Amino acid sequence: MNPTSRNARIAGLIYLLLTIFGPVRLIYIPDTLFVHGDAEATSANIAAHEMLFRLGIASDLACAVILIFLVLALYRLFRGVHDSMAILMVIVGGVMPATLYFVNVVNDGAALMLVKGAEFLSVFDSHQRHALAMLFLRLHGQQVVAAEVLWGLWLFPLAILVLRCGFLPRFLGVWLILNGVAYIVLSIAGTLFPPYDDVIGKYTFPVQFGEVAFMLWILIMGAKPRTAAPA
Repeated sequence: MNPTSRNARIAGLIYLLLTIFGPVRLIYIPDTLFVHGDAEATSANIAAHEMLFRLGIASDLACAVILIFLVLALYRLFRGVHDSMAILMVIVGGVMPATLYFVNVVNDGAALMLVKGAEFLSVFDSHQRHALAMLFLRLHGQQVVAAEVLWGLWLFPLAILVLRCGFLPRFLGVWLILNGVAYIVLSIAGTLFPPYDDVIGKYTFPVQFGEVAFMLWILIMGAKPRTAAPA
């Protein structure tokens, strides 16, 4: 196995870990425990499945750490292709989103404390605590909407690196650009036009497989050897 292919597969393996842990808090926990518009039912579900909710918090922390190692692995893969784009990819795709993950778990921690009814929260009645818990869960969701801007922006320097490298198929770079645009559109829709968020999500869903395609390619296929000096 050539060194470039080995580096690609290492990055693909780390990327795979992100796709495993990422949906836990982003999709599975809300679908399983949250009841839309019903703060008391949501709190009851969290209280009854506290460990599952805590696993969601742990998955966010895991994603933050995995992101850092992922962008470092990708930087190693693309180092020398375009140094400015590689550095931008690390900052926008790793450092900034990882920071948001660490910050966002505070909202879930606050919601859990309210649900459990810590002694110092006795000044609030149960209805108030349930409402406040729902507020923090909504803040978590709003932070995710904001983070989608970064999820989209980091794919542009990554796409440029793929297009210029010569050891990966160029169609992956084009797909990554479309995927990045989709994330930014979803963030704008979630911020400015929340009622249409789900509708827009259905139309942008197909191009959101760009990251998955890229991850599977570098994991399974690896990369061609570098045949010329990087541009």
